[in-house]
Amino acid sequence: MEIILKEDVTGLGYRNDLINVKPGYGRNYLIPQGYAVAATESNKKVLAENLKQAAHKADKLKQDAELLAVQIEAVSLEIPAKASESGKIFGAVTTIQLSDSLKAVGVEVDRRKISFDQKEIKLIGEYTATVDLHREVKATLKFKVIEG
Repeated sequence: MEIILKEDVTGLGYRNDLINVKPGYGRNYLIPQGYAVAATESNKKVLAENLKQAAHKADKLKQDAELLAVQIEAVSLEIPAKASESGKIFGAVTTIQLSDSLKAVGVEVDRRKISFDQKEIKLIGEYTATVDLHREVKATLKFKVIEG
């Protein structure tokens, strides 16, 4: 089944992408939740017109994302966490903590755009995270988890 995404869907695609999914997934989840519309001929024409009009805006958004990526990659964060003597922290470092630390430095990023390279961060040390700023722009955020 061919659909047009109305929003970014993690692991599937970005807004205004024309993609193929299994019919049940499209009809029973994506379309009722408002994440997508069926890719009929009229919807494809509307999409083409919207993309043509949004091309200028998209260039500006991409430039803004590239500038933000440069700022993010220049920053080195330290995340304080309570830890045991062996270096294992109580709890885990979350994307909310990274987002708040970036905000304190003057870079505002939504926590949902941050993903860890590892599954969970539960030890003191140096780590990296990926920040998805635009469909073509991703930044690498380096941070240290310190005892604090």
